[in-house]
Amino acid sequence: MINSRVAVAIHILALIASKPHDDLPSDYIASSVNTNPVVIRRILGMLRKAGLIQTQVGKAGASLSRSPSDITLLNVYRAVEPDEELFAVHENPNPHCPVGKRINAVLDEAFHGAQSALEKKLAGQNIQGIMDHLFSEG
Repeated sequence: MINSRVAVAIHILALIASKPHDDLPSDYIASSVNTNPVVIRRILGMLRKAGLIQTQVGKAGASLSRSPSDITLLNVYRAVEPDEELFAVHENPNPHCPVGKRINAVLDEAFHGAQSALEKKLAGQNIQGIMDHLFSEG
């Protein structure tokens, strides 16, 4: 199973966007996500490093670095999963086996297509769209 960092990061950004004038400490964000504040601080650090949020030394909370409509879900994915591919091939298949000697090349091609499709889908969605869905009637 793919980890939940992307979902948690989107949750954090939506929460920050929904309260733009509030200083939200990691404890508050953690209570919304229902996880440990250490997890939140780690993800906030990743979001900050990617330039998606700003924080101030000595002040609790974070703010978005740009408009929610300018933060795509692909930006979030790359912030918290910078070197991750959806799938990895297994190491060291038997090069003397007819399947083992070619399986990684075949799987790389198949997996690349899935990765590309995911990234295209995420690039077409943004935090504002998440907000619109969260706070829409019905």
